[in-house]
Amino acid sequence: MGEPSSDQPAAAEPSFEQALERLQAIVQELEQGELGLDKALARYEEGVKLLRRCHDALQKAERKIELLSGVDAEGRPISEPLDDASVPLEEKAQQRDRRRSPPRSVSSPPERSEPDDQ
Repeated sequence: MGEPSSDQPAAAEPSFEQALERLQAIVQELEQGELGLDKALARYEEGVKLLRRCHDALQKAERKIELLSGVDAEGRPISEPLDDASVPLEEKAQQRDRRRSPPRSVSSPPERSEPDDQ
């Protein structure tokens, strides 16, 4: 009693395409303005969750593309397994920033000139 049916598992998440399609339907419903406040808020909340899911999926795909698009000195692709769970978020952000940022030139700070004692 109260168990989810085997036809629709509760833990199954929609694919990117399914989430995007549902998100578009929600936007259309909200733009029509025919929903009551409670239903509109429920749809909005669902839309935000779907938007986050789509955004996360796109970020994961981008990271995978960045890993796969690396090449060695002979022009051969370098690939690393994508293991998100083993790398802390801060380290992931630093790695992504290093790949996206052009190399900075290392220069020494300008020297301070001493006032002449005259």
